[in-house]
Amino acid sequence: MAKKIINLLILLPLGIILIIFCVANRQSVTLALNPFRPDDQVLSLNAPLFVLLFVALIIGMMVGAAVTWFNQGKHRKLARSQSREAVRWQAEADKHRTRAEQIAGQLPAK
Repeated sequence: MAKKIINLLILLPLGIILIIFCVANRQSVTLALNPFRPDDQVLSLNAPLFVLLFVALIIGMMVGAAVTWFNQGKHRKLARSQSREAVRWQAEADKHRTRAEQIAGQLPAK
């Protein structure tokens, strides 16, 4: 219940701000990708400003996620090797437990 209230208190104002931002920035702008000839129509894009900003935000989030994923590769590799080692140690412990139970069963009862 508290999570729903917190989400409502955060997401509702954020949604309202985004809608106001989109309405205020719906004029068309030109994004020129040729710095030497900005009037070149081949390397330019006409779109509303909020669309260009959202695309830039999404691309930035994807690049950041990819960089983070690649940087954390060594931690994932270490976790996989430790998981394999834990399974190996568990199998060894089970083998010793079984052997101990066999030995205990062979001893004469007192």
